[in-house]
Amino acid sequence: MNTNLNPEIIDQLEAIVGASFLFLDEETRRNYGHDETEDYNFPPSVVLKPGTAQEIASIMRIANQYEIPVTPIGGRTGLSGGALSIHQGIGLSMDRFNKIIHIDEQNLQVMVEPGVITQVLRETVAEKGLFYPPDPSSQGSCFIGGNVAENAGGARAVKYGVTKDYVLNLEVVLPNGEIIWTGANTLKNSTGYNLTQLMVGSEGTLGIITKIVMKLLPANQYNILMLVPFFNAGQACEAVAKIFKAGIVPSALEFMERDAIDWTARYVDVSLDIKDAVQAHLLIEVDGNYPDVLFSEAEKITQVLEAFEIDEILFADTEDQKNALWKLRRAVGEAVKSNSIYKEEDTVVPRYELPTLLNGIKTIGAKYGFKSVCYGHAGDGNLHVNIVKGDMSDEAWKTEVPKGIREIFELTVGLKGTLSGEHGIGYVQKNYMDIAFDPTQLQLMKGIKQIFDPKGILNPGKVLPDHL
Repeated sequence: MNTNLNPEIIDQLEAIVGASFLFLDEETRRNYGHDETEDYNFPPSVVLKPGTAQEIASIMRIANQYEIPVTPIGGRTGLSGGALSIHQGIGLSMDRFNKIIHIDEQNLQVMVEPGVITQVLRETVAEKGLFYPPDPSSQGSCFIGGNVAENAGGARAVKYGVTKDYVLNLEVVLPNGEIIWTGANTLKNSTGYNLTQLMVGSEGTLGIITKIVMKLLPANQYNILMLVPFFNAGQACEAVAKIFKAGIVPSALEFMERDAIDWTARYVDVSLDIKDAVQAHLLIEVDGNYPDVLFSEAEKITQVLEAFEIDEILFADTEDQKNALWKLRRAVGEAVKSNSIYKEEDTVVPRYELPTLLNGIKTIGAKYGFKSVCYGHAGDGNLHVNIVKGDMSDEAWKTEVPKGIREIFELTVGLKGTLSGEHGIGYVQKNYMDIAFDPTQLQLMKGIKQIFDPKGILNPGKVLPDHL
């Protein structure tokens, strides 16, 4: 690949986007050289901010001609390094693609550009009585295009599904500069290979998404939120499967172990009276349009929980109290990061296996000398494992922690799980892909990449392991 963008190439790029949207200064390049993955920073050689799909197509034709690496850059909230320009080249910011083009209230659909902030989309459709369920913790700053690229989930995925379940059609610029639509604006589509779902979760390695058509749901009117303290963290994980076996599907079911909730309560200044012996919490929500049904579901959940060692359940009585509890849960990652350098793994297993996974993570941490803070979407079996550096030596952090991470992933796959539930593989997990996939599967993935991007210029160095 060509990382030497000579003045002639820069002039051609400037002619496409204009001088106001081409940046060569170090500050801007460094600002677009990171996401929220650890402390990495890989500045691109140039930052471009195109405003139309046609401009992106022209940029990609130049990049394809000169074999220049191109990294799509969204809200920079990712946790797997997907937006890092590790081969320099062009950093393609999607900041200007920030329009909600059309809300189709008759068909419960929305057409949106990829640079729209997820929370803005959710709040805008809510004003019309509609509901877009995926709600990653970074929803206040992440882009909907990044959610599509990573197949993001969030707390309410347990009942409503993840991003892929809402994407109907995509406008995509291919690495050679061609523009295509991948599907149709229909709820059912059995016409040929499903290019739409191939693009979802492809982490910007196959094409650049420029428009998204998504389905919406009618909004629910009511919810009940409860915070449940457990004196045993393993029992908190065990209770998750029991709730579902009782016939209840919560709209959210989140797990936070003690350090997660303590660190975050201090970080966001939320006051909670937690007994010293409490090891973990479940945050459980049920939603719907009939209060009597919700009260009945909450009562059934309470009956299930009474079989475990729990303290008094807190029922959030007001919207302010509900917002405070959700703020607490959504800020865990930031709180952990404020305490220490850390690595975050995004393990997911069948939810019945959560107690085994949690216990194994702690055993592996003790073996390799690292501390972990665990939390996540327990209803999905999706456990975020924050490995904190603390007072570990730089050498141990560099050499021992990767061994431990590999063992955590081996345990996860052994439990019929996989490496990532919603954060993607990106830069930091790619060399663990051999744990989840055999050589034949990896070669198939490599073949898909080569068909879309034969010169390997689009978001290179992501997803596929280095040895391929």
